[in-house]
Amino acid sequence: MSSFIIRKIIRKKADISEETKDYIAVEKKLRISCNGKDVISLYCTPALIKELVAGFISTEELIDGKFCADSLVITYGDEIEADITSEVPVEQRNFIKTSGCTGGMTTAREKAFTKITDDLQIHGEDIRTLFTVFNGKSELFRLTGCVHSAALCEGNTIVAFAEDIGRYNAVDKVLGSCILKNIPFSKKILLVSGRISSEIVLKCMKWGIPVVASRTSATSLALELAEDGGVTLVGFVRANRMNIYTNGQRIT
Repeated sequence: MSSFIIRKIIRKKADISEETKDYIAVEKKLRISCNGKDVISLYCTPALIKELVAGFISTEELIDGKFCADSLVITYGDEIEADITSEVPVEQRNFIKTSGCTGGMTTAREKAFTKITDDLQIHGEDIRTLFTVFNGKSELFRLTGCVHSAALCEGNTIVAFAEDIGRYNAVDKVLGSCILKNIPFSKKILLVSGRISSEIVLKCMKWGIPVVASRTSATSLALELAEDGGVTLVGFVRANRMNIYTNGQRIT
């Protein structure tokens, strides 16, 4: 299923109008169920759905044990349906509406996490280089101008990348990709295109990701959680500058 459509529009500049074509990001409702029973619905870009479900279900710990891709059946239509077959029903939770695009949901604030002590060291110039590659991979954003990007990096290499209309969806797709490929999260760097909020930090704390960097800023609660949780927050990565908010010992 394509992540964009092409639509005729009228483009107006000053007093000049012209009919042209534009690329529009596709938004679909995703219904996640377990043994046919609805668990939650999300709105997302219809790409990397298996990765999105794996990332969301595993991060929220809604099933016992390791996520198995073979237990997932995805059906595409007006809505996308993703049903998980499980001998143990998915745990029902009281989800918290987050500050994310498309009304993100999480239960992560109810959990306690171990402080991250990962001794990763990365040069500031390497982070800027990663962002240059990261921005270059954001093809759907260049077409539509209305999606978020996320990536997980090891050293100077991007090991997982995703785009979505929801920034938490993009992160969950990246996490799910690594979960499905058995890629460990230690000594990794999470790159995000939007603001670093508390939910982003909680996802890092859940998986032990020591560094998260963005081309924009971080929220106050994100800083508090990151400081206590041992996460290094880096914002405003642009040209020759960046802001290091917490646990700066990892940035050389």
